[in-house]
Amino acid sequence: MNLKKLLIIGGIVLAVVLMVGITVVHNAQGVVGVQMAKVKPQDLTSTVTASGQITPKTFVNIGANAMGKITKLYVKEGDQIKKGEKLAQLENVQSTADVGAQRAMLSANEADAIAADAGLKTSIAQLNRDKADLGQKKLDYDRAEGLYRSELISKADYDARKAAYETADANVAQSEARIAQSKAQRDSAQGHVTSARATLTRFSDLLNKTVYTAPFDGTITNLPVHEGETVVMGIQNSPGSTLMTLADLSVITAEVRVDETDIVNVKLGQPAEVTIDAIPKKVFHGTVTEIGDNAIIRSTGVATSQSTTGTEEAKDFKVVVTLSDPPANLRPGLSTTAKITTASRSHVLAVPLQALTIRQAKDLQDNADKKNNVQAAGPASDNQGKDDPGKKELQGVFVVENNKAKFVTVETGVSAVTDIEVLSGLKENDTIVTGSYKVLRTLRNGTRVKQDTSEVRPDEQKS
Repeated sequence: MNLKKLLIIGGIVLAVVLMVGITVVHNAQGVVGVQMAKVKPQDLTSTVTASGQITPKTFVNIGANAMGKITKLYVKEGDQIKKGEKLAQLENVQSTADVGAQRAMLSANEADAIAADAGLKTSIAQLNRDKADLGQKKLDYDRAEGLYRSELISKADYDARKAAYETADANVAQSEARIAQSKAQRDSAQGHVTSARATLTRFSDLLNKTVYTAPFDGTITNLPVHEGETVVMGIQNSPGSTLMTLADLSVITAEVRVDETDIVNVKLGQPAEVTIDAIPKKVFHGTVTEIGDNAIIRSTGVATSQSTTGTEEAKDFKVVVTLSDPPANLRPGLSTTAKITTASRSHVLAVPLQALTIRQAKDLQDNADKKNNVQAAGPASDNQGKDDPGKKELQGVFVVENNKAKFVTVETGVSAVTDIEVLSGLKENDTIVTGSYKVLRTLRNGTRVKQDTSEVRPDEQKS
């Protein structure tokens, strides 16, 4: 009897356990474990990060202007230089000789020009004298002609005065021809002077190019040559020798390359934080002062305007950040990273970036709506789907209401590193689904959800 009672009690307990288990399993069907978070106001800062190197705002690579041997270097790397100070001297024996010879030739040509000018003046004076003599001879001839007609003088006297007049006229013509000749000689002499001066200017320029002076105050930051080396000028497609680099270190910049997808957000005057690899754990501040207009091909460093072929390679844009507090020991060429603040918002609603998801409009309809839509649409046509509103993609988040995930479209604003501003669609203290990525990728509108407190695997967070 006792055994029978025990069996009956055991059967009842087993039945209860089975019923409870079936109820639990039934209730758990369709429930998805998710991570949740409350929507809270935050301060957001949108940044663009780019790498590059430290460069002085003003610098010049002093290259060879002439071919020759370096006979003297007046500076060494690190020297502080004043504008006009002599930097280097090339061998100039031949250039000096050419200048001296040309100066002598110019002096000779100038003397010839003076002589030619004096000869022209003499010819002009002779012409004036011959014209005066011709006038006198003309008066004598006219008087003699009247007297001869009156038979008051002999024909011999008349002929003598006539010959004297004709001789004076010929002398005037000769003097005029001499003047033309003198003018030509003077013009030729002046042309020789002009040519000699031009040649002297050329030789003097070549001589001056053997001496290098500082174009502005600065510091010698690079000196790759030594005394006794021979330097050459650059020609097409072949750069010449660089003697040294002079930089004005009073204004230091970080020249970085910003990805083409981020450059639209960068504006002049935006603040930036600059870190330098050689000076760890220290942040310098600066301002964007220059934004390049030409894209630079990342693999070659050549501007797209200089590329002869089209390319789909990744491109960057040059951005210059001027440092406001550069240290004294900063050197050009140091690797640097700039974090440019492109936008900032205070006390705005924000959600984690991973909470944002994309759904098609048709995926948000419930089963009843889908059935009605299918019946109303009738047979599929060839054009169905091309302009189908149901395929429109919507951006939004899943809001948890009554333990169900409800898709809500949102309008977003500034994006920070981990969070993004929400302009519309949510309100403070709304509970949203934030993960995992694997769940968000397949989560459907209206699905029952529960808080998943288990640790999220790293592979589930990857997008």
